Amino acid sequence: MHYGNLRDPNAEYTMRDLSAETMGLTEHRGERRDVEITDVQTVVVDGNYPWTLVRVYTDAGPVGNGEAYWGGALPEIIERLTPFVVGENPLDVDRLYEHMVQKMSGEGSIAGKDIAAISGIELALHDVAGKILDVPAYQLLGGKYRDSVRTYCDCHTEDEADPEACADEAERVVEELGYDALKFDLDVPSGHEKDRANRHLRQPEIDHKAEIVRRVTERVGDRADAAFDCHWAFASGSAKRLARELEQYDVWWLEDPVPPENHDVQREVTQSTGTPIAAGENVYRTHGQRRLITEGGVDIVAPDCPKVGGMRETAKIATLADVFYIPVAMHNVSSPIGTMASAHVGAAIPNALAVEYHSYELGWWEDLVEEDDLIVDGYMDIPERPGLGLTLDFDAVEAHLAEGEELFDEA
Repeated sequence: MHYGNLRDPNAEYTMRDLSAETMGLTEHRGERRDVEITDVQTVVVDGNYPWTLVRVYTDAGPVGNGEAYWGGALPEIIERLTPFVVGENPLDVDRLYEHMVQKMSGEGSIAGKDIAAISGIELALHDVAGKILDVPAYQLLGGKYRDSVRTYCDCHTEDEADPEACADEAERVVEELGYDALKFDLDVPSGHEKDRANRHLRQPEIDHKAEIVRRVTERVGDRADAAFDCHWAFASGSAKRLARELEQYDVWWLEDPVPPENHDVQREVTQSTGTPIAAGENVYRTHGQRRLITEGGVDIVAPDCPKVGGMRETAKIATLADVFYIPVAMHNVSSPIGTMASAHVGAAIPNALAVEYHSYELGWWEDLVEEDDLIVDGYMDIPERPGLGLTLDFDAVEAHLAEGEELFDEA
């Protein structure tokens, strides 16, 4: 089945169409800017996550590279979206984003995989628009605040429940790899669990998690900031008790201590403690982040650029957060494409704190692009080359395709 051939019921009875034809966009734009999208293609790369890479092709030659947040069904949704953007001008990034959201509104584009798929195309639009206009992607977002963006290393050990093993890995990542910002998981078995389904933390479990925090923060001292992730695992009361227990330590932030659906609970947890609380990777678009930001639900907001709506949407979230003096620490588990897109956003917003790097144990992460030294001593330099400033290495992409995938076209 070809999902691009599905009938579009919305077109038959609604006004949810922001195509150039419907909007009456007929003016010629001049040299280089009269461009049309000819195709959108995807491949899934089997990294430490199944990365969905996206290519947007144009009749002018330049091709844009993007990435959608990992997971199943994304290539099919992007195939479904392709007819909505073919024939459109890729320079109209914001309109095409809204056009895709509106066209998919009956299929769930308020959140979820629809928005992740749209995000993948949106990243590729920024890349190809930058190439057409001969400017870096950050310039399309309003220019830059910084030449390089801080990254934090998401750290793992063979025994993630062992506090001393976590401290040893923190030491190694700081001293040998050069990072000055780290994150460790706290939703790890302590050996004291009675019933995982109820989300309740017994005091021995809290003590165990606090010991991980103590060992890591004391080991790195002021050489590095250390955050800790709970992966939305705990009940409200347990999260509050854990956060209060951690107030005595130098915690950069405690991430996702409660499930993401109930923002009232998220706000209560955040406002109950002096430990900085971060959340945001599991809510979508600016609308989804709104209450977290405007009602004091977070101390740090953590959108995921290839998931939340793309580069402009992440920048819009950052603008709203800046009104409330909230910094942005971008969640990221992407290949170099999605990671660099997040870094361009980080360069273009005033309140960027850091971008996550989640593949330090994967020896070939950087091989997917021709450029070298993407992260040096924990910082990503922002390329001055057009678009995202990265060139896919097709041999490396092909070598790491997920089972059953076929390489997309080079041009």
